[in-house]
Amino acid sequence: MTEFDAATDAVQAALDAGARYADARVMHRRYESMSARNGDIEELTQDESVGLGVRALVGSSWGFHAVPDLSDAREAGRRAAAIAAASARVPGPPIDLVPVEATVASWASGCEVDPLGVPLSDKGDLLVRATETMRAHGADLAEGLYQIWDTAKWFVSSEGHRIDQRIRECGGGISATSIGDGETQRRSYPSYRGQYGTTGWELVTSLDLTAHAARIAEESRELLTAPECPSGETDLILGGEQLALQIHESVGHAIELDRILGWEAAFAGTSWLDLSQLGSLRYGSELMNVTIDPTIPGALGSFGFDDEGSPAVKRDAVRAGHWVGVLAGRDSAAVAGLRYGGSVRADGWARLPMVRMTNVGLEPGPHTLDEIIAATDDGVLMDINRSWSIDDKRLNFQFGCEVGWEVKKGRRGRMLRNPTYTGIGPVFWRSMDMLSSEIVPWGTPNCGKGQPGQVGHTGHPAAPARFRNVRVGVRA
Repeated sequence: MTEFDAATDAVQAALDAGARYADARVMHRRYESMSARNGDIEELTQDESVGLGVRALVGSSWGFHAVPDLSDAREAGRRAAAIAAASARVPGPPIDLVPVEATVASWASGCEVDPLGVPLSDKGDLLVRATETMRAHGADLAEGLYQIWDTAKWFVSSEGHRIDQRIRECGGGISATSIGDGETQRRSYPSYRGQYGTTGWELVTSLDLTAHAARIAEESRELLTAPECPSGETDLILGGEQLALQIHESVGHAIELDRILGWEAAFAGTSWLDLSQLGSLRYGSELMNVTIDPTIPGALGSFGFDDEGSPAVKRDAVRAGHWVGVLAGRDSAAVAGLRYGGSVRADGWARLPMVRMTNVGLEPGPHTLDEIIAATDDGVLMDINRSWSIDDKRLNFQFGCEVGWEVKKGRRGRMLRNPTYTGIGPVFWRSMDMLSSEIVPWGTPNCGKGQPGQVGHTGHPAAPARFRNVRVGVRA
């Protein structure tokens, strides 16, 4: 039995059992990760998973059932329909699905060097060399990591979809920790969790981890005696990596339609946004142009089709500072009176697909980081996330960064330790008055959502930007 055969059988069984709509996904995922510490390999993980998940819609209720054995496909379809029928006995609001053209297609992410084909010895040597270099340059704790996912999907729907996809993702990073008298400081490269994308091992090669190892080790030691970030209101310049997390937390989660509708509150809460203000609310300054774009080559939130069979399409979320779009599925979009979905994914065959971020990020601005610094008379530059906190409406936030620098009279000055900043989402974004054109699609491989919990892979194009009159140096 082929994967498509199994998915087709599952869908037909659900229809035969009374479903008015059904879809099925077969997924085969291979995963590998390796970590090193202080010149030694600490851990190697390799696993593989195959299975089938079926959704069935009866009345206004979904049912879902998953099996690890494709020979049980028809039983999975029947069970999904039975679960939906049981749920429909307590009817909710009517659910329709926004139309999507039935598609027969194949799609694969770009990959020059198969990451699972690179010898383990080569990958291990890379992490060992990088961590040894950090130790040699003063780090008390030197760590390195890479991760690889190779996922094949086969999707069939009762509307006629028949889509297969292969998505290869990988990335990695390093970090150096130095310990002083009552003080511990960490520096990471290229971000606090590494950089990831839908691409091959060429991404990890391009990071050139060993070449940056000495610098971040030395900076971690320098931070031990650097002056504390001052407290007060000042102009804040955020590096692109930190701004990517700011987008993720205060924009990406807030524009998830299931949160806006109150369907979802796990992990990240609901949302402060009100659908009645879609198209009119000023989210940020005129420089704020945020897109939802799963078509970006190599970005971690990219795909050909989402897990409902909707094709990848670029859409606006914020245009010239105004909120104009959401992350939606076919059912939530229909409830909200919208015409599009396209943002539904599951982290495996055994999980129900839900609204997830794709690539949610900024379009380029007209400046460079050097120009932003030169135009700043008195401010603080912060980069690389260290901590974050945001309320369950995605509104009030506080972030800490690994490193900061004074900016005085247009020049970057002394290093600052323990830099933090705080704000309220729309007030903060409305204060953005300079934005760089140096966009990088930062990858987030650990976005949590749902119960049972799911881990999503998302991308966030971002570049350095300046925000006026931001409260920094928060200690509590």
